[in-house]
Amino acid sequence: MAAKSVERMLNVIMTIGSRRRIDRAKLFAVIPDYAQAPSEQAAERMFERDKAAILDLGLPLVTDRDLFDENTVYYRIDAAESGAVLDLTTEEYTVLLAASRAWDDAAAGGAARRVRSKLLSLGHDADPDLLRRTPRGAVESLPVLTPLLEAVTSARSVRFVYRGTHGAPAERTVEPWVVGVHDGHWYVHGWDLDRAAPRVFRASRIESFPAQGAPATQPRPEHTDLSSVLEKMHDSDDQSVAVLDAAPYKALDLRDRAGAALDEERVELPALPRPAARRLVLGDVRWVELVEPSAWRRELGEVLSAIAETHSGEPDTAAVDAATVRPAPRIRTTPTGNDLLSRLISEASYVMSRGEADLGELADALGITEKQLVTDLQVLFVCGDMGTGWEDLIEAEWEHGTVRVRNAEPLRRALRLSAVEVTALLAGLAALEPSAGQAESIVAGARRKLLAGLGEVPDAGAIGADGTARGSEAPPTRAELADAAASDEMASRTADRAETVLAAVHRALRADEDSEESRLTIRYSSADRAGTSVRRVRPLRIETDGARSYLLAECELAGGERRFRLDRIVEVLPDGTPPQRAEPSTGPALEGRVDGEVWVCLDPPGRWVAESFDAAELRDGQDDVTFARLDRPVRAALVDAVLESAGAVEVLSPRDLRDTIVTVAQAAADRHHEPQPLV
Repeated sequence: MAAKSVERMLNVIMTIGSRRRIDRAKLFAVIPDYAQAPSEQAAERMFERDKAAILDLGLPLVTDRDLFDENTVYYRIDAAESGAVLDLTTEEYTVLLAASRAWDDAAAGGAARRVRSKLLSLGHDADPDLLRRTPRGAVESLPVLTPLLEAVTSARSVRFVYRGTHGAPAERTVEPWVVGVHDGHWYVHGWDLDRAAPRVFRASRIESFPAQGAPATQPRPEHTDLSSVLEKMHDSDDQSVAVLDAAPYKALDLRDRAGAALDEERVELPALPRPAARRLVLGDVRWVELVEPSAWRRELGEVLSAIAETHSGEPDTAAVDAATVRPAPRIRTTPTGNDLLSRLISEASYVMSRGEADLGELADALGITEKQLVTDLQVLFVCGDMGTGWEDLIEAEWEHGTVRVRNAEPLRRALRLSAVEVTALLAGLAALEPSAGQAESIVAGARRKLLAGLGEVPDAGAIGADGTARGSEAPPTRAELADAAASDEMASRTADRAETVLAAVHRALRADEDSEESRLTIRYSSADRAGTSVRRVRPLRIETDGARSYLLAECELAGGERRFRLDRIVEVLPDGTPPQRAEPSTGPALEGRVDGEVWVCLDPPGRWVAESFDAAELRDGQDDVTFARLDRPVRAALVDAVLESAGAVEVLSPRDLRDTIVTVAQAAADRHHEPQPLV
């Protein structure tokens, strides 16, 4: 059953909302918990906590004083503020509902749990066809995000345990300036009080629930852009334009960055710092050769030779056995009273706006089990207006799978979204947007209305249009605008391909599944084979995972469902183009997943590999070395990650995977040993 405090707050809302107003003395007399408190002071403290929680929910609870007697205090729910907070179209509501599902609320907790139920309190019906075509988003869901976002919007410090790339976990106290997503991962940027300097923290490396501390004292920068901060971490005075030879239809990320055609063999990257360029090239080195600068080319050859030499020897597996197993961080994600109260109010509002609702459909919409929904309804059944006695309780029925709620009019109102909850929705929208296709204008409209609704939310200026929580910002400088314009021009060269592919996919998703229009013929560039393949597919849905978008489709060539990365669909071909498999691999086999487990040794700069491959086990060894066990990782992706790490990652087992890395790294090293003149 619900916590006693949840039932009490629900009774308070029902009692205040059922009449024009009620004075404080009568309210304290009719609410049992207040009346039975051991002292008047205890009742006062209890009510102040309840009042704050009710306001946090978004209910317009108003306090008035009697004009003739200042000691008489009245409470009411402001009827003028009780309507829906967002005037949404059916389409906008649908994409917001999809955005709310981008979060794993069981893992993220807090704001992520409340957002979906608050959306349901709006009383809208989703467009089932649009919901089917809207991408299924996946935002990195972490229990630490809600307190971090709250710290930004309230301008307070937070304290947490953090494990950086070096050393053991340590407690840090930070005044957050920015909390946002970069390349699919959450980061917090702010003033580190322990180091007395700005620092960036990856949220997934926070190992304790952030505790809110004192108000922030360090002035926030006028302009804080997370992407710029992270890029400066890889900055260097050694900058140059990198010239590459690339296999056609491969190294697509590098081609997009260079604005190069898909079949162009000579690619020129914009000026980049040497560390950033080296990492980009190493990540795609199976398909590219660095031609210039010659000094960078020599360095690349040396790095690749060192990787091959490391993996050609015998691994130190004894060090794995001697290492200390790292316990997984235990961060509480238990639902709070406010999470439950928000859900109860939303359930009542949802059902009353429709007259009745199907039990299974309502449970699915909320993301809970039918058993949990029945438990919620049992709570509603014992609550009501305490000012008229026990006869005026909420009527809740759920027999025969149909839910009905009556006598709960004070709950029939939309709950306002807090700044933190709006941030959660904006981040979900940002996850959907890259693959929204023709729904992009609907996503943009929903975003504008979310931001407009923040006008009455405290600290609304801390929320950016991309869902990033940040401090106040100054307008961008002329230099920043020039850089952005150059980036936009480069991106526009490759935007047509992505838009064409996405438009074709959305047309197929809208078509009847038995029609020819629901089929597409695509050219696909796989990560594990040379060349491309031609596939005839029937798109089923689009999914996003962090920074990546995927098409789930039935593939005739494979004879079943397959996932295709959208950015690797290089073109849509005319109907009737015969299917064609990719060219047979002439090098080591890189298809599929590694059977069984893989142990890797990670130096500090390579610890990102454990996070990217969701390590099943971590062990701490000597000299800041970490050992990670990866269960059935994708073979080609892991090989590319080892090369990208520039020697900071060594695969210890299995032996055949080590041999594969030797072959791939040595072949790439051989291509870089002799400089090639520019043509």
